[in-house]
Parts: sequence; C-alpha cells; structure tokens
Amino acid sequence: MCDLVLQLFVEHNDLIDRLAASDARNLALQHKVDELTARLNKDSHNSSKPPSTDGFKKKPVTLRMKSGNKPGGQKGHPGSGLAFCDAPKDPIIHSPSSCCKCGANLDQATSVLREKRQVFDIPPPIELECIEHQSHVKCCPCCGEETAAPFPAGVDSTVQYGPRFNAAMLYWTTYQMVPTGRVREMAADLFGVCISEGTLYNIINRASETLSPLETRIMDALAKDTTTCHDETGARVNGSLHWIHVICNKAFTVFRRNKRRGKVAMDAMGILGRLTGTAVHDGWKPYFQFLCKHGLCNAHHLRELKALFEQHGQKWAADMIKVLLDAKAAVEKSILQGRNCVQPRILRRLENRYSATIAAGHKANPLPEATGKRGRPKRSVGGNLVRRLEDYREATLAFLYDFEVPFDNNQAERDIRMIKVKLKVSSCFRSEAGADAFCRLRGYISTMRKQGHNVLDALYSVCKGTPTCPYLGVE
Repeated sequence: MCDLVLQLFVEHNDLIDRLAASDARNLALQHKVDELTARLNKDSHNSSKPPSTDGFKKKPVTLRMKSGNKPGGQKGHPGSGLAFCDAPKDPIIHSPSSCCKCGANLDQATSVLREKRQVFDIPPPIELECIEHQSHVKCCPCCGEETAAPFPAGVDSTVQYGPRFNAAMLYWTTYQMVPTGRVREMAADLFGVCISEGTLYNIINRASETLSPLETRIMDALAKDTTTCHDETGARVNGSLHWIHVICNKAFTVFRRNKRRGKVAMDAMGILGRLTGTAVHDGWKPYFQFLCKHGLCNAHHLRELKALFEQHGQKWAADMIKVLLDAKAAVEKSILQGRNCVQPRILRRLENRYSATIAAGHKANPLPEATGKRGRPKRSVGGNLVRRLEDYREATLAFLYDFEVPFDNNQAERDIRMIKVKLKVSSCFRSEAGADAFCRLRGYISTMRKQGHNVLDALYSVCKGTPTCPYLGVE
C-alpha cells in the first residue's frame, strides 16, 4: 500500500512539473504570436514604416480625426492655370475664304475679329547653340609686344558645354532624381547631344566644389537659429552602410554623410554643439548628449499610441492622443488670436490631463515581476512608451510652451525623404565623393526652394561660378 501511495505521489509531482513546463512554453509561444501579430499589423498610420510598404489593404480608421472640410480645394485657395497673354508673338489669323451658306468667295471681304484662342507651346527646334569665343592679338606700336585678349571666366576648354546646359543636367539629376542613363537619353532626344556619364559626374563635382563656401555659411545660419529639425537615414555608399544626416528649418537645409550614426557624426557636422535654441528630433538617445533644448516629434508618439490602442486596447493611449491634439489645437488658436502663449487656464488644464493620462498609463502597464535573471526585467511596449512620455515630458510638450517649436519633426522627414527617393532610383552611391556632392547640391536646392527661388535659375548661377546666395539673416 505504501509503495502505491509513493508511486502516485511521484506521478502527481511529475504531472505538476510537466504542466508547469507546458504553461511556460504556451506563455512563451503566446508572447511570440503577439509579437508577430503586432509586427504584421504595423503600417504607416501606426508606426514609422513608409506608406510605400502598406500595399493595397485598407487602413483602420479607429482614431481618425475628421477635419469637416469637403474634398478638393478649400475656400480661399488661389488656384493655378494658364493666364491669357496680352502681347502674343506673331498671332496667326484664320479668315474664311468662302461663304458657309452660298459658297461665295470672301477673299476681298473685310474680316472682323470675333474670338481669340491662345496655345502655349515650346518653339521648335530645341537645339544647342554654338557660341564661339575668339581671342585676338594686337601688337604694340611702341614696343612691339604682342598682347592677347583673355577669354571670359568659365570659358576654359577648346570645346565645352555652357552653364545653361550644365544647369539642365544638374536639374534632372539632383532635383528631379532622373537616373544618369535616362538623362543621357533625354539630352540626345532633346538636344541631339551624346553626353557621357563621366561628363555628368564632372558637372556635379564642379558644382559641389563651387557651393562649398556657401554651405558653410548656411550651416552657421542654422546654428544661430532658435529651432532646428534633425533626422538621419541609412544609405549604401561604395558597398557599405553609411548615414546621411539632415539639419534644417523652414529656410535652410544641410545634408551630411558619415560612416557613423551617433554623436561622432553629429559632432562632425558642427551644428548641434553650437546650437543654443531647440533641437527637434525623434528621441534618439545621442541627441540628448548635447546641451541645447530638446523637442520630441509628436507624430512618432501619435503613431505609437495608435498602435497601442488598436492592437492592445489600452484606453489611456487614445486619451493621450486627444491630449496632444487638443494641445496642438490650443497653440494654433492662440496664434490666430495673436497671442505668444497659451492662456494659463487652458495650459493648466492640458498639463493636468497629461499627468492624469500618464498615471493611467502606468496603471495599465505595471512594472514586470523579477524573473531571477540578471538585469532589469523587460518592460512592455506600452510601459516603455508611458515612461518615455513621463521622463521627457518637457521635450514632448515643448511646442506648447514655445510657439517656435513645431508639433512634429515633419520638416526634417520631408527633407530627408528626397534622399530615400534618390536611393530608390539609384539604389546606392558608388563613391563617398559622389554621395557628398549629391548631399551638398540637394541641400542647396532645398534651401533655395524654401526661400522661393527658381531652382533652374539657382543652378545656372552655380554653373556660372557665382551661386545665388539665399537670405541668411543678419550675419
């Protein structure tokens, strides 16, 4: 009898151990399933993934905020279209030669203008114009010395392309992101010119060298500004991973390539270390090593909060979205009213709602229990997010206290998106020098575009060797 009881006791303990092991495996598998499901459910509306990865599936609209406006152009939008020209070149007169009723000849009859219609087109033919420069020599009647006339600046070779042609090549390659092979085809089709790929790269490199001093002045202007936006993206350069950093605001853009992504690369740019205003970024840790003020991108926060609400059902995330959007609306309303700050009553209410939502977030994401393993227990996605919103509260709400600070970092993301377009077209940069030249030209183009300059005219000035300088403020 005792042996039977002992045997049953052993089997019972064995079953308990096996059940515990099975529960642990099930829990681990459930965590894995949740992780994979969350990964599959991520798209551009609830993460930092680009819209091009969304495919054709319909996005959820759980937390979509309706603007109340009808689709299309809004009231007050200026619109655009062709305008009637008051002084057209060589009008073509269409006069009837016979009567439409009886067929009588009308060549001698007087014609009267009834209606005008104008067609805007490119005059043919589109071709290169050859301008020959001749240097003549004169002999001095007094001493007999021969003096030759110098060629104008920029006329350096026996045969060469002019600045307008070079500007068109730069416009296609660095602004419109047309691949070099297609640029050569366009030059052949439009101008009848067979241009080599090496010539295109020489045009780009010469323009980059011309812009080097001006880029330094733009960087100095950025360092003096009160608010700048920052971001970085990876790029394949000469077969290895490099990083392209952007520092920008509403008036300036600077791109720089570096093999490193963190503080070493940021120090090499030489702007963040001198910045006395606010640096707006996505919250990456190396940015906080600089002593300037910081503002976090709330577009990132909104996407993370949407994912947390839609995938995990945490209500505090939806409440935090409303707090941030209400704060943004309060800032916009204050600006329309001509104020330089939010009314204290509204500000206190928003701050209290923020604190209450943070408390709800901590309650929904308690600290994980100790597992007995070394190191801190891993927190949940919601736990990490609520802790970040609490630890960096001042940076998250920087836009609420300083109207110069934007709500998000979209300015930097818009500017650096052109780098991604270039990489989608060409997949990589073949050399570090080529990547640096493209970054410098792209930064200049972005700066001139922001300040309302015609890009083609600006590139023409660069190819002439006298680049148009953007407005840099009081230097």
